Amino acid sequence: MRSYLLGGRTPGVRNSPQDAFGQFVPYCRQRLRDDPHLEATVLLKEVTDLGYRGGYSTLTRALRRHRLRPVCTQCRCAGPNQETDTTSTAGDELRFTWLKLLDPPPLWGVGSHAHVLIGALPSGLWRASLAENEDLAQVIEAVDLVLRRLGRTGRYWWFDSVPAVNCRTSGKVKPELVQVARHYGVDLGTNSLRPATPSPPAPDPLRPIEDFWWRTVRPDTRLHVAQESLDHFAAWLDSRHSAAGSSERPGDVVGGGHDARTHGPGPLPPPFPATIRVARTVAPHDLVSFRGNYYAVPPGLVGARVDVSWRLDEPHLSISTTGGAVIARHAVAPRGAGRIVVGPGHTITLEHPQGRRQSDRTPCNGRTRLPPSPEALVHARAFR
Repeated sequence: MRSYLLGGRTPGVRNSPQDAFGQFVPYCRQRLRDDPHLEATVLLKEVTDLGYRGGYSTLTRALRRHRLRPVCTQCRCAGPNQETDTTSTAGDELRFTWLKLLDPPPLWGVGSHAHVLIGALPSGLWRASLAENEDLAQVIEAVDLVLRRLGRTGRYWWFDSVPAVNCRTSGKVKPELVQVARHYGVDLGTNSLRPATPSPPAPDPLRPIEDFWWRTVRPDTRLHVAQESLDHFAAWLDSRHSAAGSSERPGDVVGGGHDARTHGPGPLPPPFPATIRVARTVAPHDLVSFRGNYYAVPPGLVGARVDVSWRLDEPHLSISTTGGAVIARHAVAPRGAGRIVVGPGHTITLEHPQGRRQSDRTPCNGRTRLPPSPEALVHARAFR
């Protein structure tokens, strides 16, 4: 009553409480701009040392009110306005299936089984890529090739019968594949994210590949020729489905183009930086075979075992001894071109500096230590 009588307060108007956090907003904004994954408990300790007397809940409420924590663009899979309702993703999921075919041509050098990764959309559109073995790096490369043949990434990925992707003990997706999905800006589907409304039945690509295409592969067919025939076979099936009226189904694409009615994130990112490593024996004339081409090594190594390594986002490959010493480095020739690559690649090259330069493009894992930047320290000195 004394405040009203003395004119200190106006009837019907509440006094807003004094915001004790306001003076710490510049420091917190700069600190979270430098490290979007900084935990609120760490930030609470830092601002407490600067004179903040509030609690943890008050701090987190103020962070939300002032919108101080930015979005990490490197690890965010969904767009800022993307809905997470699983009932609307029936045309956005891409299902990968690992197919093993018996008795491949001996020229392929893949053993007793040929490996095919198939990516299929709910509409029935699919593309496939041949892989050399079941290693995770080979699967990642096959995923990238399938995406580029489809011209899209989808919004959710599902993996069926892919041994390199699922852990044998837990059955869950390996953490490395989570980084791959973040690189392409998609989510990995789980049983809890299955669409509530089942998608309409679509043609199964496994039977056409096994019963029709695989029977047409001759024993002397080279790997890149078989891949081209598989692409032509998939395009031929697209034309048949289009003639039958199946192109009106959501998500169908003919000839690998985009469909504006489905999720299209724009141009595909560069390949995920996975490293392909295969063992080879130096052939006569000091040549090493890799992906249908031959790469020269220093003389005197005929019959020796070497390792060929190639990062999918690099234009060069390295040939090293089994002990790890790099003996040659060459530009990667087109797959199946039948070229003999020689030249200045015989020099011994250390790959560590280049590996450090490429490390900046690896996806964010949210666990990198980022101490206060010089800009944040300037704000901190203002309190001291």
